[in-house]
Amino acid sequence: MALRKIVVQGDECLRKVCRPVTEFNARLHMLLDDMKETLIDSQGVGLAAPQVGILRRVCVVMNEDDEIIELINPEIVSAEGEQTGLEGCLSVPGKFGIVTRPNVVRVRAQDRDGEFFEVEDEGLTARCFCHELEHLDGHLFVEHVDRLMTEEDLEAYIQEQEEMEEDE
Repeated sequence: MALRKIVVQGDECLRKVCRPVTEFNARLHMLLDDMKETLIDSQGVGLAAPQVGILRRVCVVMNEDDEIIELINPEIVSAEGEQTGLEGCLSVPGKFGIVTRPNVVRVRAQDRDGEFFEVEDEGLTARCFCHELEHLDGHLFVEHVDRLMTEEDLEAYIQEQEEMEEDE
């Protein structure tokens, strides 16, 4: 396994539509292993192949139990509810924004051996499914925000949220 370099906003590969995976082989397994290691090292919750310069429909998502879900050729098959919250991206370092996403998302994908499966989750993991799948179609979360927050804005937002929770 190896750490991969995460490309940042402005790199043209982040704006391209990724090709489906057709070969489930050792190269794919190495990509998945490297992406998991890179995700853990970067302390993120999701990483898509174009973020490491690979234009394939592959992403990894860490759920709220700290389990990493490998998604190959994923597609959202259902979404319900709504959540609005803070979002950031490893390819847009130091910037955050408020984004509205579905609260519950069900994804159909293939595993590293090509077997189809479905996974459903809510909250942060559902948000992450949507965020990472958008990467596969050449989109970034910044397209959903009215304005990007700086680190200072983020700290003020978090403090405001904590104060609201204390008042409840």
